[in-house]
Amino acid sequence: MDQTLKGEGMNKEVKIPGPDHPITIAPASEGIRIVVGGHVVAKTSRALLLEEKGYSPVYYVPREDADMSLLVKTTHYTYCPYKGDCTYYSIPLGGSKSEFAVWTYEQPYEAVAAIKDYLAFYPGRVDEFVVEKLG
Repeated sequence: MDQTLKGEGMNKEVKIPGPDHPITIAPASEGIRIVVGGHVVAKTSRALLLEEKGYSPVYYVPREDADMSLLVKTTHYTYCPYKGDCTYYSIPLGGSKSEFAVWTYEQPYEAVAAIKDYLAFYPGRVDEFVVEKLG
C-alpha cells in the first residue's frame, strides 16, 4: 500500500514494505566495532541488521553505543519512501574520506520504527568496520 504525505512543504510518496519490497529488521548475531583515526567511534553487541530487497544488509548501531562527540551533523539529507528522511553525519577525524560516513533516520516511518535512535556507517568511509562473532 502506497500513500502520499501532503501538507506544508510535503509531497512525498510513502511506501509500505511488503512481498514486492520486503524489509526485515532483527537483532544482529554479531558485534560491530568502527574505528576512524585510531579512535573507536562505535562499538556494540546490540546492533540491528536491516535487510532490504535490492540492497546489501546494513548494520544499525544504537546511538548510545557511538561516541557522538566524534560526529558532526551535516546539512545533507536524502529521502527513502520506505524509511523516511535520512540525515547524515561526517567524522572529521577521517578527513574527506569520512564525509557523510554515517546516516540515520531520526523519524523513521512506522514500518521501520525499530531503527529510530540508530546509526548506520558506510564501511568504505571508515578506517575499520569490524564484524565480530558474539559470545
